[in-house]
Amino acid sequence: MKLLVTGAAGFIGSALSIRLLDRGDEVLGIDNHNDYYDPALKEARLARHINHNNYTHIRMDIEDGKAVAEMFMEHQFDGVVNLAAQAGVRYSIENPLTYINTNVVGFSHILEGCRHNNVGHLVYASSSSVYGSNTKMPFSVHDNVNHPLSLYAASKIANELMAHTYSHLYDLPTTGLRFFTVYGPWGRPDMALFKFTKAILAGEKISVFSYGKHRRDFTYIDDIIEGVIRVLDKPAKPNPHWNGDMPDSGTSNAPWRIYNIGNNSPVELLDYIEAIEEALGIDAEKEFLPLQLGDVPYTYADVDNLVKEFDYKPSMSVKQGVKNFVDWFKEYQSL
Repeated sequence: MKLLVTGAAGFIGSALSIRLLDRGDEVLGIDNHNDYYDPALKEARLARHINHNNYTHIRMDIEDGKAVAEMFMEHQFDGVVNLAAQAGVRYSIENPLTYINTNVVGFSHILEGCRHNNVGHLVYASSSSVYGSNTKMPFSVHDNVNHPLSLYAASKIANELMAHTYSHLYDLPTTGLRFFTVYGPWGRPDMALFKFTKAILAGEKISVFSYGKHRRDFTYIDDIIEGVIRVLDKPAKPNPHWNGDMPDSGTSNAPWRIYNIGNNSPVELLDYIEAIEEALGIDAEKEFLPLQLGDVPYTYADVDNLVKEFDYKPSMSVKQGVKNFVDWFKEYQSL
């Protein structure tokens, strides 16, 4: 297939591009290479696949509607995976308009490109953050998600609703994937694993929020990529049993679907830190702090639909996944 991957220099986008190229797809990747975190890491990720014969890279911002429209018209993609977004819950509290411009306006440009150029399937990144104030565990795609706790989460809910509108009006197959705390080699520097590993190696104290008691459904990068590819290859279809009297939040009578991709096994933050300490052979000095504004205390993914419809469930253990990251981090930092 000829595929567009947005955010192709990002953590997930780069890993996905490599897998798609390895199986023989033609990939056009775009990324704006912004400085939300060190652009050198984005360049290093990109260096792994930019010279592949079937890969083309364009430095572009999805906020640029004219450029996005021209690209869609020129290349005529079979499928699109939208991973370009302003990430980060905490950053959204101080910089809300960035999330509106990229995650909402930018996403509308992707939807328009798909609509006007007969794209066969749009897959896009949503987030476990959409579950917000929900307390029923595990989080299910069939539950209501109308109470987000950050603008980042609200922007991801908006993406799901916008995609549904295009699926309904234009018969565009769209699938949203709610990722649960993705980690692994080449991960983002603003994520806990990267920050903790760097600080522990430097002999610095680490900030442990929620007093180490909050739990996350940490999901390894390779498991995420496998899920994305399986979903991409199976365009969303209408649910023939959908009923407007009792609307199901995860399906529709339009070709629109939502899935969780999570490890289905929450880990307490202190246990996660212990895995880092074990991989490094160093005990961390910890400062215990309350839960940060905008964070949710627990995440736990119900992946029954993923198992049922794609015969797939993430499986990497946190202990092994963290070790893989630490090994990569030492090599990347030349330690």
